[in-house]
Amino acid sequence: MPQVGTINGMIQSCSPAAAWEALKDDRNAILVDVRSAPEWQFVGVPDLSSLRKDPLMISWRVYPKMTPNEQFIPTLRQTAPHPQTPLYFICKLGGRSGEAAAACVQAGYVNVNNVMHGFDGDQNEQGQRGTVNGWRAANLPWRQN
Repeated sequence: MPQVGTINGMIQSCSPAAAWEALKDDRNAILVDVRSAPEWQFVGVPDLSSLRKDPLMISWRVYPKMTPNEQFIPTLRQTAPHPQTPLYFICKLGGRSGEAAAACVQAGYVNVNNVMHGFDGDQNEQGQRGTVNGWRAANLPWRQN
């Protein structure tokens, strides 16, 4: 059963599998990957090509100083101008995506979801990510450049 919960009563928290199903079932749903460009390039990105979609890549914090991206909301509004657009935020572990989701609620979006454990998930006993939880551990499609 997909995991779904509420953060602060406004942001839904969902498992990667639940996010995938929502993206598959709703043509308007958007996956917003808020990681940095080096993470996209060297770690990998969700592959939504089988859904005939691409994730929306907008860094919440800008590499290398990881300063807040002041263009985040304006850039998001270019792709998702309607506040009812279902948005699913993902980052490495779930922290930055939660921050971005909260900013979107403040900006007036009402269908905001944070993907639990992010793309990489928690570390296993050997200190490796991508095997315990998160997008990759859920065996959801992804690709690496």
